[in-house]
Amino acid sequence: MKITEIETFTVGAGWKNWLFVKVHTDDGIYGIGEGTLNGFIATTEAGVHELKHLAIGQDPRRISALWKRMLDSVSLDGGHIHRTVMAAVEVACWDILGKSLGVPIHQLLGGQVRDSVLGYANGWYRTERTPEHFLEAAKAVLAKGFRAFKLDPFGTAQGFISREELELSYDICRKLRDELPADTRILIDVHARFTEIAAIKAAERFADLDIYWWEEPTSRDRQETVHEVAHRSPIPVATGEMFDTVGQFYALAAGGGVNIFQPEPMSLGGIGPSMQVANLALAHGSHIAPHQSGGPVATAVCLQLAAAVPNFLIQEHFDAFNDAWTFDLVTWRPTIDPKNGHLSLPDAPGLGIDLNIDAIKQHPYDPHAYLNVHTEGWEQRLGTDAQNKAKSKG
Repeated sequence: MKITEIETFTVGAGWKNWLFVKVHTDDGIYGIGEGTLNGFIATTEAGVHELKHLAIGQDPRRISALWKRMLDSVSLDGGHIHRTVMAAVEVACWDILGKSLGVPIHQLLGGQVRDSVLGYANGWYRTERTPEHFLEAAKAVLAKGFRAFKLDPFGTAQGFISREELELSYDICRKLRDELPADTRILIDVHARFTEIAAIKAAERFADLDIYWWEEPTSRDRQETVHEVAHRSPIPVATGEMFDTVGQFYALAAGGGVNIFQPEPMSLGGIGPSMQVANLALAHGSHIAPHQSGGPVATAVCLQLAAAVPNFLIQEHFDAFNDAWTFDLVTWRPTIDPKNGHLSLPDAPGLGIDLNIDAIKQHPYDPHAYLNVHTEGWEQRLGTDAQNKAKSKG
């Protein structure tokens, strides 16, 4: 079996864009993958076409060999763009391998260790930054069956945060904790916005709210800062979504203090490197909770991992809060069990999901659709163009 062609498909999905790929073979079997990277969709799509000559003519079932070829054949490491391109192709090859054998990918990774996985909602708070607005949005999340959700209550604060802004952020989460069921898991994403001392100070202020985790509390420039916060924070720290090599997770483990690793399969280069991180975390006594803010194909990738990884903690989930038409882009999406807040797992051969190309073509790429958490009103997730229009009307 040989790869004959790689197609790309971009989708303007409201406040963000997605990139899907389709890898064709001479056996007639094809695989799909995703290469979504916020703000770099057109760039990553160009990268797929620039590097696809390294994959065409190769056997897609020799996944590790092809992955190494796509990495080593370019003498200068292209970082996130490079790994995301590789991930899109690598996942599609896993899809092909699973289809060729008639089994889901998770069976190739060692088989299922669970039948469903706890999910947490994200992308749900398209609302104004007040305790009352956030509470109403959170009630809608729980009505969908979720028992956990994540938010960033900090507005546009960066580096340090004023007393008034910190108190508003606290009040939002206080309202959620007081008004929602006691077993609701509340996760906070700090979006790498604070200095060490500001992140610790904020965590101490939130200490009485039983926060599930404190994500990316400090700058991404120096990994050392997250260890200082993790050792002193009263809230468990989670991080790793921006890492693009397995070695960065080794350094994370060595630094100590963090026991929740957040690999992003697309940024790392796909399923193989994500399994390496899971095993590294297992040896470290830690868990993984993959980051996933892309599209529905990337969701299926994470759920394949959830099925097979013993130390899998919880899965981020945006899909339920995307525009309803996005459900038509693919042939499968997970359901949420209202009894326990768990997501279902794919069980068809390969990735367990396919693209509806006709539906995709109805929603072209939007160059203004990307997330910027340093823009006033970003919580409403309107997309950059829509935010600017809303400001001009105001």
